[in-house]
Amino acid sequence: MFKGSIVALITPMNKKGEVCVSSFKNLINYHVKSGTAAIVVLGTTGESATLTYAERSHVTELILKFSKGRIPIIVGTGANSTAEAVSITQSFENSGVAACLSVTPYYNCPTQEGLYRHFRTIAENTNLPQILYNVPLRTGVDLLPITVQRLSNIKNIIGIKEATGDLLRITEIRKLVQEDFILLSGDDSTALNFMELGGCGVVSVTANIAAYQMVKLCDLVQRGKIERARLLNQKLMNLHQKLFIEPNPIPIKWAAKQLELIESDMLRLPMTSLTEINCSIVQQALKDADCFLTQGVCTCLT
Repeated sequence: MFKGSIVALITPMNKKGEVCVSSFKNLINYHVKSGTAAIVVLGTTGESATLTYAERSHVTELILKFSKGRIPIIVGTGANSTAEAVSITQSFENSGVAACLSVTPYYNCPTQEGLYRHFRTIAENTNLPQILYNVPLRTGVDLLPITVQRLSNIKNIIGIKEATGDLLRITEIRKLVQEDFILLSGDDSTALNFMELGGCGVVSVTANIAAYQMVKLCDLVQRGKIERARLLNQKLMNLHQKLFIEPNPIPIKWAAKQLELIESDMLRLPMTSLTEINCSIVQQALKDADCFLTQGVCTCLT
């Protein structure tokens, strides 16, 4: 169902710190025009942790309104309370979203059995397709391959976004799950290798500002044009890395503002603006990847 370049969309805000409607519309059109396979909204990159419940609903409504069915929308619905995650997930039933991305419960540090029961309970209380999200650096808990195997047997758990950056994981998981179970990289720097080893695509931060190139990269891999994919990935590598020179989404928002994809790079505390010294570093990474503006549209060429 989901493969190729899927963007982990930023949540644009105006200078008052409010959700910026016009920037959202611009971003959606940019990704539709670039051929992005799907949009993940309200994920880590989307600053879901600092949005109110009302804002999360508003953001999803905006995305669905502006996308007009032209691109699938995946919404982040995870929580560290199982009951809360179920409630959030159910609130998107019949909304038009294509699937939910559910992060491992953070801070609690549950056991593997606790993780299994958490995701099973969510899946049993919704008809929406569920994509697991494993990002131990952020959550403090690691969803192990054997638990992924158990969860993959639940009908509406259709895949996983694996963001450890550990390429051994893709090999381990692929051996344990059915062929149609979707494996998505959550790490741009290793996404090419991830796909070579059997992954279906990437949920990409880089795609926020280099959407066309990420689409092309995934397409080249899918068509077996590995050498061309490696050359393109090499051109993007500095950008992949420098977009994490400070905690995500600080650098990516600054970069999107430089390319006029959004009106402001405003973030909410405790996230702060990109430091001056790192602005020049990210700017150089944009140049290395040939990211620039052409008639108001961000264009990345190889």
